[in-house]
Amino acid sequence: MNIREAKQEIIHTLQAYHQKDSGGTYVYPRVRQRPILLMGPPGIGKTAVMEQIAAECQVGLVAYTITHHTRQSAIGLPHIEKKMYGGQQMSVTEYTMSEIIASVYDCMERTGKKEGILFIDEINCVSETLAPVMLQFLQNKTFGTHKVPDGWMIVAAGNPPEYNKSAREFDIVTLDRVRRIDIGPDCDVWMEYAWTNGIHPAILSFLSIHPERFYIVENTMDSLSFVTARGWEDLSEILKSYGALGVPVTEELIRQYVQREEISREFSVFFQLYEKYGTDYGTDRILEGEMSAEELDKKISMAEKGDFDERFTVVTLTLAGLNRRFVSYARMEDRIVLLHEALTYLKTFLSSGGEDVSLDAFIKNREDSLGIKLQAELVPPGEREDEEWVIRKLQDYCLQVKKEHLGRGMEGFSLVQELFKEELQKRKKELEQIQFALENGFAFIEKAFGEGQEMVLFVSGLTRNANVMRFIGNHGCRPFLHYSEKLLYRKQERLLKEEYSRLMEEL
Repeated sequence: MNIREAKQEIIHTLQAYHQKDSGGTYVYPRVRQRPILLMGPPGIGKTAVMEQIAAECQVGLVAYTITHHTRQSAIGLPHIEKKMYGGQQMSVTEYTMSEIIASVYDCMERTGKKEGILFIDEINCVSETLAPVMLQFLQNKTFGTHKVPDGWMIVAAGNPPEYNKSAREFDIVTLDRVRRIDIGPDCDVWMEYAWTNGIHPAILSFLSIHPERFYIVENTMDSLSFVTARGWEDLSEILKSYGALGVPVTEELIRQYVQREEISREFSVFFQLYEKYGTDYGTDRILEGEMSAEELDKKISMAEKGDFDERFTVVTLTLAGLNRRFVSYARMEDRIVLLHEALTYLKTFLSSGGEDVSLDAFIKNREDSLGIKLQAELVPPGEREDEEWVIRKLQDYCLQVKKEHLGRGMEGFSLVQELFKEELQKRKKELEQIQFALENGFAFIEKAFGEGQEMVLFVSGLTRNANVMRFIGNHGCRPFLHYSEKLLYRKQERLLKEEYSRLMEEL
């Protein structure tokens, strides 16, 4: 199973465990709520996907790496209590609350989310003294005498022993109490994530050409070498930062993230060529239609004569240029939707009348609400930036209303509506620019490479990108529909020919 399939399975399980009857009582028996055990190699995104699930399902998340814990922090510290048994006072050992269980309650108190996921990583690397505690935890959803609260699902993760010398195999007693999901690396799935989340285009280009380099772990008696999804993503961030600072990227830097010598060397050479091709082709100018016909013909001829790696890199450079525009437009569209919602609330607020009704008061309420959510850690970074943008726009509108000497209440709202129309005009202009760039991209790829494998790479790269598909779904794109249908027809034709050849061989 790949990480995307595992993510969907966990979401479905969370939904099943959280089903309630008409009285608000959970209908899935607690004793049958088996913890999910994710087993797979390191660095494929097990922890990251838990954060995505919690955000998408709007539940809490408490994550622990269990190897950092002792028996005392897991089950609590012992203390002596006096109790009466048979008329006699006895000294009885009890335990304080587990640090892990306490963190769940802290999360509930801090965020207001009463349901969530308790994620325990590296669960098969616990010490001998913690092993019985883990069995009790998986079987009874308790640490010591303290239960995981109702509404909280347990997900545990571990690496198979071949990847981690301190890892142990689970016995039947343990495995019979969990839902084990084995996951493995999948370059295609990761590339879909990578395009949408802004992974450096040089990495996308390299892995489009060499998908077999995506994930390798080799642990021998003599050496340890590995390349992981986590490594590529971390490398992406340093490449973008160094690029912004103008700091040269060396093979030694790449080797710190891609810890297999031949692949780090290969990517280092590729990265230098990628940077050179980016300068030589000037794909941003191609997309913007800024090149003369003569200059564009030279670029097309240069691409036609390029070798396999260069041709694929040119396609990825074109995709990367388009992706930057799609990301910018998606952010603008999301913000305009939020601003429109805010103005709808503003109209209702101003219509209510009253002495304290004003645009200033509305903005103050919005700022206070954001502050409360931030304190409760309920706002992801991207959403925070969007909400702060909305507040700044409202403040700008408020300033314009005051400059026009308009009074309180609804008097200034008509001006606010006119100012909002300016945002809609900006969106329309950017929409037209992206449509123009997309058509230029298709025209360039077609003239340079025809309908060959480069066009397949270009169309599939667009298809993998959630921002692109959202844009095309809303606004259409004639070249995309034309080539996607044509390439699908060719794929079906190829499959039929392969099936026919197979049947003929059997005869």
